[in-house]
Amino acid sequence: MFQKNDPSFMDQLQKKTNVRPDELMKLANSVSQANLQDEKTVRQLISQVSKLANTPVSKEKEDQIVQAIVKNNMPTDFASLAKMFNKK
Repeated sequence: MFQKNDPSFMDQLQKKTNVRPDELMKLANSVSQANLQDEKTVRQLISQVSKLANTPVSKEKEDQIVQAIVKNNMPTDFASLAKMFNKK
């Protein structure tokens, strides 16, 4: 298993996401300090992730994600999260 400070992990993460490790760490820090019960804050985080990933998020999908997070209905396992983000 990879450690978060493992250079090979960060390299693989960058290859998969095309996002620099320092940008990911900055995002992770902002998420850890964010009030995820505040809709405006959650929308800002979604926008940041969308820009970092260079993947547009439709208004409908943004609304679904916001409601899931604000109401604490967000799945915690990666497979469920991936399914949610990949739904068309």
